[in-house]
Amino acid sequence: MRFASDNTSGAAPEIMAAVVKSNDGYDRSYGADAAMGRVTALVRKVFQAPQAVVHLVATGTAANALSIASHCPPWGAVFCHTHAHIAEDECGAPEFFSGAKLVLVPGDQGKMTPATLADALSRTGEGGVHGVQRGMLSLTNVTEAGTVYSPSEIKALTDLAKARGLPCHLDGARFANALVATGATPAEMTWQAGIDVLSLGGTKNGCLGVEGVVLFNPEKAWELELRRKRAGHLFSKNRFLAAQIEAYLTDGLWLRLAAQANAMGQRLASGLAAQGATVPDAPANMLFPLWSPGTHDRLEAAGAQFYRLFAPEGRERARLVTSWSTTAADVDAFLAALQP
Repeated sequence: MRFASDNTSGAAPEIMAAVVKSNDGYDRSYGADAAMGRVTALVRKVFQAPQAVVHLVATGTAANALSIASHCPPWGAVFCHTHAHIAEDECGAPEFFSGAKLVLVPGDQGKMTPATLADALSRTGEGGVHGVQRGMLSLTNVTEAGTVYSPSEIKALTDLAKARGLPCHLDGARFANALVATGATPAEMTWQAGIDVLSLGGTKNGCLGVEGVVLFNPEKAWELELRRKRAGHLFSKNRFLAAQIEAYLTDGLWLRLAAQANAMGQRLASGLAAQGATVPDAPANMLFPLWSPGTHDRLEAAGAQFYRLFAPEGRERARLVTSWSTTAADVDAFLAALQP
């Protein structure tokens, strides 16, 4: 009954086997390994983007911060949702690496709308030299509220940014979960929807520890590579990162892992609703239910793990996240413990 985060799960057996295999013998360092070439070919095939470039890092924070730094000048504004991960959970790393300012855009359930983004765009960059200029757009899918943007929703937002000449970033820490939830292809969710750079998540979906920065504009590849080195995120033994992503993207493993996480999320959501909990829209693997006072204590006494969140008076709110390794038995045990 471990639902605190998909980060708390282990690595998938296929990923671990790939890492062990990559330990045999010798290979070139700093990304010149043979596996990295195969990863680039896989990314280009999976995303239907023959010019795409991918650089690997170990953390989502590094992927986001370096993506933003390579696309936004230090006098620029990064438009992101009020509760975006880059705004609330990265200790100022995007600002530190880019020098840019985050401009928070409101929207219900973790999603900005064309109206809220248009308003933010209209109010930024109008003060001449005295204020930050419009810099770039950053979206998150799956959002921090557990909701999901469809490709058409992404396109509506990137169109507004592109009209101002702004590049667009997608924080895809749970990108595979978003694909499974929407049925979209990787291309439809990214460059075909106006995304220029993607933080491709692996760690939350069964990898040991790897994230990719996928650049659909190869002109930024060298700058990203230099920034990665300068920031201390270029791995000498890159082959261990590449081995993970190669296994992850081979034969649809990443989508199968996400499908299991999402299916268990939906099983949990249905069970919670059946027992009277209020479950906001959550089509992927992250839920934010509201339930009666005393439920937190009862669940934790039974061994359940989750995050307690602020809730309206007379209610309790939790964050529950399922992972690739969550089973139906895990979900059913939690639902049994939920009963008074």
